[in-house]
Amino acid sequence: NMIRKIVIGRDPKDAMAYYVGMRAGSGKVTAIIEDDAHLHRHGKKRYLIYIENEEGTILWKAVDDMPCILEYDLKFD
Repeated sequence: NMIRKIVIGRDPKDAMAYYVGMRAGSGKVTAIIEDDAHLHRHGKKRYLIYIENEEGTILWKAVDDMPCILEYDLKFD
């Protein structure tokens, strides 16, 4: 399942939120991915947030072992 939005923090009203398409500096968020290799290696969840800018697609943030709310990209047809 594709993650569309991630809210990071214990209290959603005070948390940081990132979503695909959001502006980030000179680029925009293109993907939010759960790092399965990190989970298998360390037993902890980690999410990777990628942006695309003039340099290409780059890793912007890694969220390690934090409380998160995920919103998946669902198709309502």
